[in-house]
This record gives sequence, C-alpha cells and structure tokens, in this order.
Amino acid sequence: MGFERFGSKSFTSQAKVAEFVDYLDKGELAYTKCRTCSQAYFPPRADCANCLGNDMEWIAFEGNGKIATFTHTMYAPTGFEAEAPYTIVVAEFGGLKVLGRMNKSVPVDSLSVGMPVKVEIVKLPDGQVTYEFLPA
Repeated sequence: MGFERFGSKSFTSQAKVAEFVDYLDKGELAYTKCRTCSQAYFPPRADCANCLGNDMEWIAFEGNGKIATFTHTMYAPTGFEAEAPYTIVVAEFGGLKVLGRMNKSVPVDSLSVGMPVKVEIVKLPDGQVTYEFLPA
C-alpha cells in the first residue's frame, strides 16, 4: 500500500503510484514519464493520457525550479484548519509544474514569480512524509 503515508492528512491508502512515497522516503521527489511517447506527469500517473499506454518510468527531479505563481491562504479546508496560514506555490521544473507548500519559515512578502526554489522532503513526526519548497 504505502500511499496512506503521503501528506499531513491522507485520504487514501492505495494508489497505482504508491511508489511516489518510496521516492519521498529516499529524499527524492519524482515524476513519471511514458516510455512510449515521452509525455511527463506530475503528479505522477500510472497510465499515459497522451498515448493511453502504461509503460511509465520514474524520474527524480533534479536542480531548482522557478515560482510560476503562489498564493497565501489564511483559511484551510476541513481537516487542515490547524495548518493555516500557509503559502501554496506552483513551481516549474523543466516544463513540469509542481504544486506544493512553501516552508512556513519563508515570509510571503519575500516571494516573487520567477524566484528559484528547491524541493525539501519533510518527514513528519507521525510517520507521514511530504515535500515543500524553500528558496534556492
């Protein structure tokens, strides 16, 4: 199973891409790429929406990304109320857009579109694992 360990709140224990959590455990954020047509996906997919194939390979992100957009939220959805406020970032890594949270230590007024960011893997005290962004 394994996927129940992803994020601060998990809503599913099974996924065709549970290997995603294995990469996080190794300290890597990974995406999938179709071996047939080369279409890349994040979040990872087990099946290719482009060619309808299912011969996918896992590839770990390398290097830094750049902020494409971000928003600071003061209110959180049900189940995440205690985590607000937080900043959500969409960062671009070589053509793939990755949605994630900015580390809470980074002031929102220091962020800007185009700013370089890196991924940090976070192991939470309850055994959950996730990722967040930090300025690069």
